Amino acid sequence: MIIKGKVHKFGDDVNTDDIIAAKYLVSTDAQELGKHCMETINPEFSQRVSPGDIIVAGRNFGCGSSREHAPLAIKGCGVQAVIAKSFAAIFFRNAINIGLPFLESSEVEKFSDGDMVEIDLGSGIIKNLTQGKTYRTQAFPGFLQQIVESGGLINYIKQQKAKA
Repeated sequence: MIIKGKVHKFGDDVNTDDIIAAKYLVSTDAQELGKHCMETINPEFSQRVSPGDIIVAGRNFGCGSSREHAPLAIKGCGVQAVIAKSFAAIFFRNAINIGLPFLESSEVEKFSDGDMVEIDLGSGIIKNLTQGKTYRTQAFPGFLQQIVESGGLINYIKQQKAKA
């Protein structure tokens, strides 16, 4: 699976309350949550995102409360993937559940806001098209790619049951 989009850069310790403020947790509609994604850090973020864009962040992305609303808001505003130095374990699980791919990379500080990036989930190759540089990270496992391509864990399970 190839993902291509513009980078939106964030720092370390972006928590779930930064991703989607608690006052919006009354909704589970991805598009509605997406309208408020990252607004405590960058109030214009959801207006600046184009479908397919990519968040690049530092350490401990998605820390804080356990809520699927956070990756749902990210996906709902049009972000197609997240690259970070590291992720909170609960964010990892919730992102997979809703079909949001993510990659860990020690090279995140080399990316700038607005860079165009291409990610090959199958090979773990991240190309910064703006800077003409290529980075390697661990490939996104095949079964997780299948979950993402299915639109999340529930859809994946439904598809597997239909095949049986």
